[in-house]
Formats: sequence, structure tokens, C-alpha cells
Amino acid sequence: MGFAIKTAIAAVLVGSFCSGAFAAGLERALRPLPRPDAGAGGAVIEQASANQAFDRWIAGFRGRALNQGISPKVFDAAFKGIKYNTDVIQKDRNQSEYTRQIWDYLDSAASPMRIKNGQAALKKYRRQLDAIERTYGVEKEVVAAVWGLESAYGEFRGNIPTIEALATLAYDGRRGKFFEGQLVDALKILQAGDVSVRRMTGSWAGAMGHTQFIPSSYLAYAVDFTGDGRRDIWDDKDPSDALASTAAYLARFGWVKGMPWGVEVQLPRGFDYGLSSRKIQKMPSDWGALGVRDMNGRTVRDFGSASILLPAGSQGAAFMIFKNFAVIERYNVADAYVIGVGHLSDRLAGGPAIQAEWPRGYKPLSFNEKKDMQKRLVKLGFLDDKIDGIIGPNTINAIRSFQISRGVTPDGYPSEELLALLKRQ
Repeated sequence: MGFAIKTAIAAVLVGSFCSGAFAAGLERALRPLPRPDAGAGGAVIEQASANQAFDRWIAGFRGRALNQGISPKVFDAAFKGIKYNTDVIQKDRNQSEYTRQIWDYLDSAASPMRIKNGQAALKKYRRQLDAIERTYGVEKEVVAAVWGLESAYGEFRGNIPTIEALATLAYDGRRGKFFEGQLVDALKILQAGDVSVRRMTGSWAGAMGHTQFIPSSYLAYAVDFTGDGRRDIWDDKDPSDALASTAAYLARFGWVKGMPWGVEVQLPRGFDYGLSSRKIQKMPSDWGALGVRDMNGRTVRDFGSASILLPAGSQGAAFMIFKNFAVIERYNVADAYVIGVGHLSDRLAGGPAIQAEWPRGYKPLSFNEKKDMQKRLVKLGFLDDKIDGIIGPNTINAIRSFQISRGVTPDGYPSEELLALLKRQ
């Protein structure tokens, strides 16, 4: 987004490539009415935006920001020339983790070029990455994979002014409270002198630097690994602080060194797809007793309890996922993103490509068809959630429950066949 549009974003997301320590959340709302001035002392701020409602919102927000300790000087310098950015809103509505088929997403996430560039980055920054791995206990290939997905190893860190992006998202209102909080945190970063307004740029979601931290995650988890007194995740020449901050973030949420994020597995004929749930965990040896094997036909080592994940339903690849999968989720909760980071890290370490065939000829449901599907699941009592066209965990569980009730394969996949079955109810 995505931090890893990170802890806080992960809380509002269901899951970059803007991912960031946290791509955007999924609630939908009407644009709010301009908020009244909360008492800014009557200062007049010059605005470049022709959107008068947005300007009035900024005037009201100024009071709220000053009440939280932001100085008038810092606020006015940060908002000079800020305008409502319609490109930000468009990108917020079209996150690739949710709008692309997973095989298309993974083709890009672990493309030959991204693997080649990642191996070059590992070689170039070997000394720093080895030191980071020793310090935080997170494999350097995992840190590099997050870097690769978030900014193509620093090549595409985003050039949107962070204050403008966050102000636009806060005003727009779909996740206004969340982004207003991020905006205040961004102002705190400026006020502390960690970065200048000019250098504070990033993605459309307000994620910044080489590994795309949102402001709240920066304040909570960024580290000064170089020891120069600044947590500089934007540095053009030395990404050490950004990479160490990513490792520190993953370590904080329980990364277990030596444990895989997941292992591609083969399911036996007649496998009970009702077992493919994050709520169902077994040791790999217990899965092995049910006939689940790795791609070499062996029982997976007992790294810890694991679940079976079927990102393309009963077709395509199957994965046995471990605790580290959930740790990467703190960066961005989209399954596609987590698999992308995990698989890219495997490839950077010399591992194989995903071996199962994806159902590439499959015709996906359109956005409106997904909403129609959700409406029908709600009407039938299988889904108690918002109707937003986003296929997150709640929708997948609802699909699976419906499939079980109708005696069809409960793979949780939103197919044309599923929608046709719902329409017959």
C-alpha cells in the first residue's frame, strides 16, 4: 500500500502494489459535509485548491491538528499549495491486490525481472542486510521481498506529497477518521525534523520510503540503524534505515526465523475442502496423515501449527501456511500480497516457482457481479457484512457455508457457477 499500511492499516484493510505498510481499507461512505472549525485561532491559510469545500475542511482540520500539539508554523508550511488530488481517490478504489486475479498478481510479484533485481540488491547490500538479519532475526530475503514489492527495491517509492495524499483521503471520508489520524502523525514527523516537507513523498495512500511505512507505523516502529540520529526511510543512497525498520516491524509481530511463511502442497483425491480454513490448524505431520504432501511427495516438517489456504479455490495452487504468514499480513492483509512477499522471498533464496497450474482460462466475476453475489449471500443469511464487491475473508467464509449447505465443493471461490447457483435460490 504496504507499513505494510501497517499495523493500523492492516486493521482497516482486508489487503501493494501501493500496499504499503498498508494499503487502504475497504469501507465505503458518502463524502462528509465540511466540518466546523475546531478553533484554529482564526488564521487564514493560502490554498491552491479550487475545491472550496476541501479548503473549508482544511481550515477545520487545522484547529484539530493544533489541539493535538502541531504548531501553526509547521501546519501552514505543510499545507502550502495542497490541493484535492482526484488521482489518489481513483487509486484508492482500484487496489491491485483485490482487482487482479491472483495468478496475474503473482506473475508480477515474482517476475523474472523482480527476482533478478532482488538478487542484485541482496548482493549490493549484503553487509547491511546480514547485519539486519542478525539484529532482528528476520531473513534478509524476506526483508528484500517486502522492499521489492513495495517499491521495486527503491526505484518506485512514489512522488505524491504525503500531506496532500492523506488530506485528500481524510476529506473524502471513506476512511476519514483513520486517514486524519495518519495526517496528524505525518505532521508530527515534520515537526520532529525527521524529514522536510519537500522530501516527504510517497504513495497515494500516504505510505513512505523504500518499504512504504504509513506515518503511525513510522512513529511506532522505524529505527535509526545507521546511528546518524535520524530514522531516514527516504534516503536515496542508503536504504539501511528503511530495511531495518521493516525487519523490526516483522520481528515486533512475532516473526519466527527458520519457519516458512507457507509451503506449496498437494492435496489428496477426495480432500475435504471444508478443512481449508484459517480457523483449522494442525501440525504438518497431522496434515500428512490426511494425505497432504509437499510438491516432492513428502510430509512437511513440523515447523508449527498450520492451515490450508486455497487462493484460487479447488483449482490452482494450495499452500500450507504458518505463523509467519500472519506476520506478513500485519504489513498488508491481502492474501495475494502475503503470498507475493513469501513466494518472492523463496525465489530470492533459490527456491522453485509455484508448480501448480492456475485456472488462467477462468472468467472472473465483475465488480458488480461480486456485489450481486454478496447481496444474495446476505439475503440468504450467510453473510453479515458490508456489500462492497471485495472478496475478503468474511465473504469467502460465507461462500463456503453456502456451498456446504447446497452440497457442492466448499472451496470458497467466487465463480460464475457459484453466482448462477445463488440466482436459482
